[in-house]
Amino acid sequence: MAAGHSLPMASDHLERIKRFIVDGRLPPGAPLPSERELTELLGTGRTGVREALKALQAMGIVEIRHGFGTYVGPMTMEPVVEGLAFRTVAGHRRGEDSLLQLLELREAVEAGLARRLAGRVPAADLAELDAIVARMEDETVAGPVRTETDRAFHAALRRGLDNPLLDTVPEAYWAAFHRVRSGLAPAADDPRTVCARHRAIVAAVRAGDAERTEEAIRDHFCDVRTRLRLTYRFAR
Repeated sequence: MAAGHSLPMASDHLERIKRFIVDGRLPPGAPLPSERELTELLGTGRTGVREALKALQAMGIVEIRHGFGTYVGPMTMEPVVEGLAFRTVAGHRRGEDSLLQLLELREAVEAGLARRLAGRVPAADLAELDAIVARMEDETVAGPVRTETDRAFHAALRRGLDNPLLDTVPEAYWAAFHRVRSGLAPAADDPRTVCARHRAIVAAVRAGDAERTEEAIRDHFCDVRTRLRLTYRFAR
């Protein structure tokens, strides 16, 4: 019975510590009360507080610095990215089309931004996008476009929106992709076509044409979507 009550109690402690951080408007890096002080504040045993803090540290909400104390964590999206990537890889290994699902989510996010991107990307970022596409074209001389170059392109494209949450799904996709890529169907797209599709995105954004931007972004996903569908079709 005692074990059955421990989880709800730990969850309650966890939520109360989170509420303490939120209500106190504590920024990342701010010190938290000591375990003894939290024990008194929550009216519970030190073990329950310790378990709650460990769980919060796993979420990136707090940071336990042994010998120094406990602090508000950096509150990055890394736990979310890793959790989504892990879920995708685990599902993929079970034969589920989880990487395709994540790609579709990524496409929905990036294509959905088209109207905000068109005509609103700063000149400096447009110049960087032009340079990245030129690098892609250089890479096709020796082989396919490197995934690092493709990632740099989309990171530069999203940067002007000044919303770090938008990086979460693409980063999770790439993290999962790299872990399972050896088992995917061969890429069928011509590297020159990859370059052309990225250049079409830049042209549409520069022209301020929202519909053409969305169309160009969706075209960009066409080949990898086909590749993943083939992967899961042959796996069944």
